[in-house]
Amino acid sequence: MEGAVVLVVLVVVLGVVFEYVNGFHDAANAIATVVATRVLTPLQAVVMAGSLNLVGALSGVAVAKTVGAGIVDSKIVTQDLVVAALVAAITWDLITWWFGLPTSSSHALIFSIIGASVAIHGVGVVIFDGLGKTSFGIVYSPTLALLVGYLFMLTLYWILRNASWGGVQRFFGKAQILSSAYMAFSHGGNDGQKTMGVIALALAAYGGDFLGLGKVGQGTAFYIPDWVKVVCAISIGIGTATGGWRIIKTMGLRITTLTPVQGFAAETTAGTVIEIATRFGIPISTTHAISGAILGVGATRRLSAVRWGIAGRIVTAWVLTIPGCFVMGYVIAVVFRAIGVHP
Repeated sequence: MEGAVVLVVLVVVLGVVFEYVNGFHDAANAIATVVATRVLTPLQAVVMAGSLNLVGALSGVAVAKTVGAGIVDSKIVTQDLVVAALVAAITWDLITWWFGLPTSSSHALIFSIIGASVAIHGVGVVIFDGLGKTSFGIVYSPTLALLVGYLFMLTLYWILRNASWGGVQRFFGKAQILSSAYMAFSHGGNDGQKTMGVIALALAAYGGDFLGLGKVGQGTAFYIPDWVKVVCAISIGIGTATGGWRIIKTMGLRITTLTPVQGFAAETTAGTVIEIATRFGIPISTTHAISGAILGVGATRRLSAVRWGIAGRIVTAWVLTIPGCFVMGYVIAVVFRAIGVHP
């Protein structure tokens, strides 16, 4: 098997690993609130979230095309750079998972790709329109989710002002199952597509008919093969079903105390913010969206109801993701070239 094919196979394997890690790292995004409010058991929640992450990942390719062809020049990037980016992103995800920090797997992957590509080809390889779209998503998702979550929760309080507490708990105990399912579907739709784009980027760099599965790039329009969609969807679904309990604890229990109605508001808000971004092809952080929504919902009771110290740790991890993954991708790409790992 020629070296270029070996590298593409390695990209596919690492892509599956990243998608799996993404699933269990970001499982908290879909199920933390429904577990924290005891509407579903952890096992019920992860099975539901895993299934709907898979369905969501198959629901479109707009985000995949942004990541695969809109961040860096796919005609210049080679398979070894994609491998370097995936190694960097997986490493970052595992480090932050170990410390229970719900950072953005999306931006870990994107900025690892940018770092690896810049290391070999310079800043000119970056497509700044696509980077601008991604940067917009970084600000858009937590800010809008926080504001909408706050206003949505206030609206629900006003609508339910004369309702009995027991009736509210019973109704939203059931409604939160739907909002959690919606959040899981939205998470799969945005996060599940990112690795599809990265694998397609490596296939475009290869340019040939990969193992009889079809040709991508090098004279053909950039697209995502069906087998890539299926493999990535299954991987994120299994990863989510495995569950990331360290991060679920941080998201669902340590930021603020949630009731079913508050969990419903947070999940509905975050799911909608993610879904809008997905349909516009904007790769956002689902972690940012649900964290912002939880903060907004929690703040409606009183500002002290939110553990702002925990929130500060989460924001710090978000901020460190961009330079951290850029540097890791850059260094790994340079090391790969130095030891002769390239087509």
